[in-house]
Amino acid sequence: MYNRKEFLKLSGGAALGLALGSCASASAATGKGTIKNLGIQLYTLRSDLPKDPQGILKKLSEFGYKEIESYEGSQGMFWGMGNTGFKKYIDELGMKMVSSHCNFREDFERKAAEAAAIGMSYLVCPHVGKKKTLDEYKKIADEFNNAAEICRKNGIRFGYHNHDYSFRLQDGQYPQDIFMRNATHSNMDFEMDIYWVVAAEQDPIAWLKKYPNRFRLCHVKDRKKGIAPKQGEPNLSCIVGTGSIDFAGILGQAKKLGMKHYILEQEAYEKAPIDCVKEGAMYLNNLKF
Repeated sequence: MYNRKEFLKLSGGAALGLALGSCASASAATGKGTIKNLGIQLYTLRSDLPKDPQGILKKLSEFGYKEIESYEGSQGMFWGMGNTGFKKYIDELGMKMVSSHCNFREDFERKAAEAAAIGMSYLVCPHVGKKKTLDEYKKIADEFNNAAEICRKNGIRFGYHNHDYSFRLQDGQYPQDIFMRNATHSNMDFEMDIYWVVAAEQDPIAWLKKYPNRFRLCHVKDRKKGIAPKQGEPNLSCIVGTGSIDFAGILGQAKKLGMKHYILEQEAYEKAPIDCVKEGAMYLNNLKF
């Protein structure tokens, strides 16, 4: 268990160095693991998906994606097909919808029921924003517990997806610690966005070790090389496997510490998004850790 003093030692460049480079020994030591059911967050294809949801999903299946994490776009998280229609279509493609990002403060009972009806595992809060006081994060943790109870009643689980603000010190504490310690409902898990942990100059492995079996999903999102992180940075994601993050080392440890779902996401592009996710799938489906 890491205490706050130890985490302060890991902040700044030291933690970033751990995240980017010193995990090489860990990846060399594990070396036999693979991602069995690679997932993708559909927000990665937000400019293309609304135009042709079925066509995009078919391409993703051809690239080797097996799990889908959706989000609430203009056509809802089932992209105009309804929950059962969406499930039927991706079943035919050999894929499964495991989760979706959604607004948990609006019509959440219905969303949970629809997700449960098609065998989804999670509904996930994607963002709450940086708050002025630590007490505000505690109140949000209470909201998370309430959402988790709604999910429990429907036979699914609730999750929270981080950005960098929860991994940056605020008034001497990490908001992420507040969430982890106060959002304690037995039906509550966390989705680690690895990119944003690194952007906050933190070490993903240290946090996974601090809270084993609490991070059950992750966003595998790479970060451009050669650019020092800074607070409020624009999104510097790149094709997974071409950036600075040592996924072999991190994912090898994550698997040992309870990670179940590995979900590619990319938000900035050097080429067409569909080409980016094709290359990312090639890298991750062949990654050994």
